[in-house]
Amino acid sequence: MQLGWPILLLSFALFVLGSTSRVDWQVPAGYWSSVSHAKSAIFALQQCYNETTGLWETTGWWNSANALTMLADFVAVDSSLDSVLDKVFQNTFSQAQKASLETVKFMTPYSVTTYTGPQLPPGIISPNNGFAGFLNDFYDDEGWWALAWLKVYDLTKQQQYLQAAVDIFEDMRKGWGGTCGGLWWNKQHSYKGAIENALFLAVAAQLANRASNKEYYLEWAWKEWNWFQRTGMINAHYNINNGINLVTCQNDNGTVWSYNQGVILGGLLELYRAAPDEAYLSMATRIALAGIKFLSDSNGILHDPCEPNCGADGPQFKGIFMRNLQKLQLTIPNNQFKTFVDDNSNSIWLNDRGPGNQLGLLWSGPFTGATASTQSSAADALVAALAIGVQKLNVNVQ
Repeated sequence: MQLGWPILLLSFALFVLGSTSRVDWQVPAGYWSSVSHAKSAIFALQQCYNETTGLWETTGWWNSANALTMLADFVAVDSSLDSVLDKVFQNTFSQAQKASLETVKFMTPYSVTTYTGPQLPPGIISPNNGFAGFLNDFYDDEGWWALAWLKVYDLTKQQQYLQAAVDIFEDMRKGWGGTCGGLWWNKQHSYKGAIENALFLAVAAQLANRASNKEYYLEWAWKEWNWFQRTGMINAHYNINNGINLVTCQNDNGTVWSYNQGVILGGLLELYRAAPDEAYLSMATRIALAGIKFLSDSNGILHDPCEPNCGADGPQFKGIFMRNLQKLQLTIPNNQFKTFVDDNSNSIWLNDRGPGNQLGLLWSGPFTGATASTQSSAADALVAALAIGVQKLNVNVQ
């Protein structure tokens, strides 16, 4: 079932054996432990990887896109597993879009629930969802896969990954408009939320920086961002509520989730790169600080309101915030961001780690079990700490 495990085991062993040969005076405190922790988390995650489907067992379709993105983020800062993980990228690209899963999702202002077959709860009927081209009935799912392939494209420069993102964007674009404007959450037009619109912004802005016809994608990114601001989903405290009321076309005062606070950061950073305007960075900073303040406990550890029972979707959210906060930190360093990333990654390793370096939902502890979703989400925090450490290392070396 697992892909390339002899190679991965060998690579991991070589890392452990070789990690003592280094120039410690150039390396920030904790750097080597960050490398080790991130690799150990990836090693544990890959035990859930199914070579046949190209997906991670114990989690869902959109979650697997985030697991893939986390692996690509790791390769971007540490090349020691690039040949192994490149095989995962290729295999997932080939196999995952052939998969057929029964999937039903429900979104309200206060919750998101996903049921994945083959055994669904009584009374719930699902279409036979296929994923050719990484498309399905949900525009947020499509956005996650577009971002995943854009990250892999950045690493490999292989055109097939960029083209996949271009094609996904064109399908997402079909969901724009109608009641209240903006992007629908699903193809049945039942809800308009923050997450699919933030993803649409991020994908459009990334394509503006990577694909031909920059102005086309930039116009869409501006259109999305202007709409997003008008809805009031970014509330007076710079927290992002879940969606809009389809009667008033304004903020529905729904739950503030960490992933909504996170994806918008990445979108604004890419928009700044495509069309520099300090206002984008200023807004991203306000949103990041608001998320940290609103969603952290007294020790500075991130939580989502659903904890400790977050279903199939919620366990993925926090890693998405950390991934995008790391991007913001690398662009405009802020001691609050760095401290937050370090504190959370340390707490995960010390308080939320089980047998075999499994990582759970509660980053403050205790460890209560793991799935590929909790593992990849927590690994996002560990990779974020590593990426920030690499930036500091590069500064020291220079």
